Amino acid sequence: MEHKDNNTPGQEPQSSGAPGQGEKGTLRGKVTSGLFWTYAERILAQGVTAVVSIVLARLLAPDDYGIISIVSIFISICEVFVTSGFGNALVQKKEADDLDFSSIFYFSLGIAAVLYAGLFLSAPLIANFYGNGLLGPVIRVLGVRLLLSSVNSVQRAYVSKRMAFRKFFRATIFGTVVSAAAGIAMACLGFGVWALVAQYLTNSLIDTVVLFFSIEWRPKRMFSLERMKGLVSYGWKMLASSLLEAVYNNLRSLIIGKKYSEADLAFYDKGKHFPELIVLNINSSISSVIFPAIANVQDDRERVRQLTRRSIRVGVYLMCPLLLGLATVAEPVVRLLLTDKWLPAVPFLRIACFNCLLYPIHTANLQPVIALGRSDIYLRLEIVKKAVGLSVLAASVIFFDSVLAIAAGTLVFSLMALVINAWYNRALFGYGLLQELRDIFPTLALGAAMSGAVYLAGLLPLPLLPLLIVQILVGAAFYLGLSRLTRMESYRYIIDIAKGYLRRKRERS
Repeated sequence: MEHKDNNTPGQEPQSSGAPGQGEKGTLRGKVTSGLFWTYAERILAQGVTAVVSIVLARLLAPDDYGIISIVSIFISICEVFVTSGFGNALVQKKEADDLDFSSIFYFSLGIAAVLYAGLFLSAPLIANFYGNGLLGPVIRVLGVRLLLSSVNSVQRAYVSKRMAFRKFFRATIFGTVVSAAAGIAMACLGFGVWALVAQYLTNSLIDTVVLFFSIEWRPKRMFSLERMKGLVSYGWKMLASSLLEAVYNNLRSLIIGKKYSEADLAFYDKGKHFPELIVLNINSSISSVIFPAIANVQDDRERVRQLTRRSIRVGVYLMCPLLLGLATVAEPVVRLLLTDKWLPAVPFLRIACFNCLLYPIHTANLQPVIALGRSDIYLRLEIVKKAVGLSVLAASVIFFDSVLAIAAGTLVFSLMALVINAWYNRALFGYGLLQELRDIFPTLALGAAMSGAVYLAGLLPLPLLPLLIVQILVGAAFYLGLSRLTRMESYRYIIDIAKGYLRRKRERS
């Protein structure tokens, strides 16, 4: 029986009359605060994760990472069913209440239990397919993440709905630090691949537990099939889109792991690791704030266009120096941090840097489509893109037959997807690809000039570590200095956010 609870998680008070300047100011304040806390969360978590990754890469063998990469393929595909679509449906629904949240919680938990049982039973078959008996027990242990993800996805939807991103900060940082300690301790004790299992599983567990005690929401003994129908009608298209994305993204790893070797897969994945660590953390910070912000003003297409434009500009401005700089110093970074045994990962790292630079544009183009409730368009876009992507992948394997060609194909596909994603944005609210490129061209030109300065600094006759430090300092000084001299719009926006936050802190103290 359906029961309506008066408490509505994340529901904003409705003002009388038309939206005024006060409401816009409130939303701007929430976006600014949200960006600050999500950036702080991601930057600190990224720092800890990078250090842990470096330590573990030096302690463990590439084959250990290859095993985890294969297991992660199956777990990440299963996770799509419990983390994608329905959480976004809760955020997108304007008046989602406890009945909606509880219904999605029990539904996701049930799906997670069924999927984990399937993984548990099929683990020996997967191990036999890849000819590695260790894969079976690793899948059965690490697969517990599915149950934790089903709980965590609803918790995160609740926090995003309320735009209370400070709670993410506490949960993420605590989980990252504790899991880092667990992973490094087990690696030092000689547990091999199980050190990575402990790190990933502990991170998910701590994150979920901390959020449980940080937020007010608890699942209630209520469930409504009627509410589920409405949420599923939106969420299933998002789920299908995410499933296509997950299968497509992991298909390369499946092919590399089977056709080549576990070490090749480890080099391929490690090459992507550092660029994706940069882009996914920053990009997820922007999207987790921009999505609910756009959902709140979805009836005002001009506001949606402004938020999308801001997201692209800021995202590219933040990622450009990091990714282009990393591509320039890729070899000395790998040699210094990971040791020479990981040098085959260098070309994959460089390709991933250029590929990841397009991510903020992809995300900004897709966020309005999702926030405006057009999950049907989102699904159609994903189907078209994956058909193109599979063609590129097939050509890479058939005509070139190398792991490097497969990696290069991801960049070719990403450029094609950029055109496809931008097409609907132009139709929805008049912000197309040419306008996007005009907005980011000054940043790309600045980043290219910075890369040239970093490369020239690398010609100095210095030892490896001092030379790398000089290159980083030259790149940072060049990028920030020219940003200030040319009064880059994104630079001034970020400075204004920082000044505003510090001013409010002083006023409250």
